[in-house]
Amino acid sequence: MSLRTWKVLVSPALLILFVAVAGCDVHSSSDQDRRAQDEKTKDETAKAVEKAKPALQEAGRDIEKAANAAAQEVRAAAQGAKEGWERGGHSAVDLNSASEADLTALPGVTPRTAKRIIAHRPYRDKHDLVSKGVLSEPAYDKISDDVDAK
Repeated sequence: MSLRTWKVLVSPALLILFVAVAGCDVHSSSDQDRRAQDEKTKDETAKAVEKAKPALQEAGRDIEKAANAAAQEVRAAAQGAKEGWERGGHSAVDLNSASEADLTALPGVTPRTAKRIIAHRPYRDKHDLVSKGVLSEPAYDKISDDVDAK
């Protein structure tokens, strides 16, 4: 919240507090004077609150906007964290240039399967692993997000 907003909020609040304290310090013992002082205190407090109301409403709108912006940033950060986690910090393995070790690091790929992948190069598309009979569709599904054919 800006300093201007705080000043707008604090000034009426101090006025309300002053009026309330001043209202408690009535020296007159007469009921009529006491009622008149009470009425004056009530009117001054109502005026101070009326004066402060627009500033408080504006501050509330500012807070709501800031909260919405913060929520959007948190959602974006969470989405970025999720995507980074899913990527696992590694890029896709290129079927046309990966070593046997790179291929065996993929889920379910044995050294024998890696040799078959290498033997059936080149691949125009990563799904060629299935169309060329190198992998079954279920085996391909396990690695499809981790491979590419460049």
